[in-house]
Amino acid sequence: MTAERQRLDIAAENISNAETTRTASGGAYRRKMVVLQEVPTTSFRTKFNSLLNRTASKGGVKVTEIVEDQRDLNPVYNPDHPDANEEGYVMMPNVDLVKETIDGMSATRAYEANITAFNAMKLMAQKALDIGK
Repeated sequence: MTAERQRLDIAAENISNAETTRTASGGAYRRKMVVLQEVPTTSFRTKFNSLLNRTASKGGVKVTEIVEDQRDLNPVYNPDHPDANEEGYVMMPNVDLVKETIDGMSATRAYEANITAFNAMKLMAQKALDIGK
């Protein structure tokens, strides 16, 4: 769930900087992307023993890094803009608002699916405890 929240945060950051032509590092804003990596799961026995010892390892995915998209920036002719070059072109961020919106929706749906799976697991555990009563 943390990885999906991070994806949503990055999509929101990209959308909010879609018109930023000047950053602290210089130049136009570059789209950021989240790199995910699988967290290997273990066998049930190993997982059960680690839970008993309170050293549980998580499965799923984790964010390994956030990278900048190196695709070309978008030149837009606007000679009146303060960041325009000699020919009158302003280098605009390489952010596609439609793609960022879809990425945000995808992250939201994945987050909701993880919550649903977590709640189902919690309900099954409660029902298992009720069997012993």
